[in-house]
Amino acid sequence: MSEGSKESSLAFGQVVIGPPGSGKTTYCHGMQEFMGRIGRKVSVVNLDPANEAMPYQCAVDIAELITLPDVMENLKLGPNGGLIYCMEYLEANFDWLQEKLAACRGHYFLFDCPGQVELYTHHDALKNVFAQLAKWNFRLAAVHLVDSHYCTDPGKFISVLCTSLATMLHVELPHVNVLSKMDLIEQYGKLAFNLDYYTEVLDLSYLVDHLASDPFFRNYRRLNEKLVEVIEDYSLVSFVPLNVQVMEQREQ
Repeated sequence: MSEGSKESSLAFGQVVIGPPGSGKTTYCHGMQEFMGRIGRKVSVVNLDPANEAMPYQCAVDIAELITLPDVMENLKLGPNGGLIYCMEYLEANFDWLQEKLAACRGHYFLFDCPGQVELYTHHDALKNVFAQLAKWNFRLAAVHLVDSHYCTDPGKFISVLCTSLATMLHVELPHVNVLSKMDLIEQYGKLAFNLDYYTEVLDLSYLVDHLASDPFFRNYRRLNEKLVEVIEDYSLVSFVPLNVQVMEQREQ
């Protein structure tokens, strides 16, 4: 294959990942609307076998291959085990995925992924799917959504930082961490620091000191200090704040 033909066959897109309820499907819907308005051809690929209510136009749906309710009923698995089975089943049926994606040639792709955290931190099935897409000349970036309300709880925010770092190291894609639902953040309580502190992940020792004022966390100060040291040593995690409603208003 010549260099010119190889470049023309490249496909670009985003894999939208993150915990349950972080707004992945809403983000895909908003991004599809945005790209449509600027004249980009875009295809949304639903890779979440538990996703039954999709507000966007779905070009490829994993439900045509396998669904979580069927797996749970037939194999007597819980939701977590069922999701892992579904991703391993998708990995074993790459030909189905390749055939479906080929029908969307020339489009920008949004992959709406499942919400199970284990799939992004240590299980290999979804990572292998992304690697296979790269072999098919897909150039993808990971958009990792995290609900912004975790900023209002220092202990949860440290947990989010650890999860985000583990995801970045495991997925091995160009990566953007996003704080979603910024329009709702004030409903969860007052932030201990200004927003830039959380988005830029500034000196986390202040966060540890803030935690130490809580009697429950006082006994875990040493553990929190070590977790913070790991995050700061890698110096990889930062966040972009996002309010999908504001993005949609600007389009109009």
